[in-house]
Amino acid sequence: MVKAIRVHETGGPEVLRLEDYDPGKPGAGEVLVEQKAIGLNFIDIYFRTGLYSAKTPFIPGGEGAGVVLDVGEGVRDFKPGDRVAYCINSGAYAEQRLAPADRLVRIPEGIPYEQAAGMMLKGMTAWYLLRRTYPVKPGDVILYHAAAGGVGLILGQWAKHLGAKVIGTAGSPEKVELAKAHGFDHVIDYRKQDFVSEVREITGGRMCDVVYDSVGKDTFPASLDCLRPLGTFASFGQSSGSVPPFNIGLLAQKGSLFATRPTLFSYIAERRELDTAAEELFSVVESGAVKIMVNQSYPLADVAKAHEDLEGRRTTGTTVLIP
Repeated sequence: MVKAIRVHETGGPEVLRLEDYDPGKPGAGEVLVEQKAIGLNFIDIYFRTGLYSAKTPFIPGGEGAGVVLDVGEGVRDFKPGDRVAYCINSGAYAEQRLAPADRLVRIPEGIPYEQAAGMMLKGMTAWYLLRRTYPVKPGDVILYHAAAGGVGLILGQWAKHLGAKVIGTAGSPEKVELAKAHGFDHVIDYRKQDFVSEVREITGGRMCDVVYDSVGKDTFPASLDCLRPLGTFASFGQSSGSVPPFNIGLLAQKGSLFATRPTLFSYIAERRELDTAAEELFSVVESGAVKIMVNQSYPLADVAKAHEDLEGRRTTGTTVLIP
């Protein structure tokens, strides 16, 4: 019997229970994966607290990497021994798991399990934001909130590689320096500075082509004031709480702005787009243009502590759980 973390009722980190678990045999189209590393993300907290709904009991976790142990009927693309990674919206916090074969991707030999597990959701989030939601071009000016977070450290490097001028916000001098070391040209300490005024000064009044915002309540509506006319506001998270309801006429008043609430799973729903996302992500990592730094690692049994540290903003970059 293997171990898994289960949530029987939503709440604080204490609801994360380590239990015996039998993943079963793979059915048609499924693969049994022995997990080597599991990525930790803020969306896991949303599910744990009930902000995002899931039927209990459930196993949290959306990304991981490991080795194929067994395959079910009809699986032709994978075999036992293959190194694989995935981004699926639940089920990762386990020593072994079943996964649909059409959601798995192969890990290139040069990428270790910990790095692969920690970059699937965050890296492909950076991919869709930069390549699909607002396709960044050389010379574009972008603002990214929470620049020292897992997505931020990837996106900053990738955006710089694409030729953008990259501005970020962070909440401490240490996080400011970390973001600057990962592609950001300018990083604003939002605890000490007004980020709208700073963006205006940095851009000479031109403002930004796009704002990528995973913070939510605390940065709205000020994020809109950082945009040039016809700019794009991409709200893809809510670590400080949800963006409050607003009159859509506000977008007209502030310069005929575009606003979107994208999610990764909409962008990789088709197998072709999943393959494209993985190929482009692995390519920029293997080339050295983007470095994935695993800054924290916790045993799976210590997942409650990992959640506390993530919620308390005591982590930077990528965090993984080790079964």
